[in-house]
Amino acid sequence: MDGKFTGEVRSDGIFIIGEKAVVHADIQAGVVLVHGETHGTIKAQTRMEAYFPAKIYGVVYSPILVCGEGVIFQGTSHMSAAPKINEGSEEG
Repeated sequence: MDGKFTGEVRSDGIFIIGEKAVVHADIQAGVVLVHGETHGTIKAQTRMEAYFPAKIYGVVYSPILVCGEGVIFQGTSHMSAAPKINEGSEEG
């Protein structure tokens, strides 16, 4: 994804945030790769990777977190599997 985006992202696959992207969203995906700017909650089922010039502002849930040199990360991280999309919902 490149450009500006506000909202919510849900995917079982790989979600890539490009260098010029500015994203204000709650993101839930299998793998999240960040090269741009994000604001919100990132829930990666498998891993999250961030590379310069990434700027991450918010909360990250991921069992594997990779941050390259020069990445700005202001927030909190939880090194556990992200809650599943349907977790906590009641089924009858």
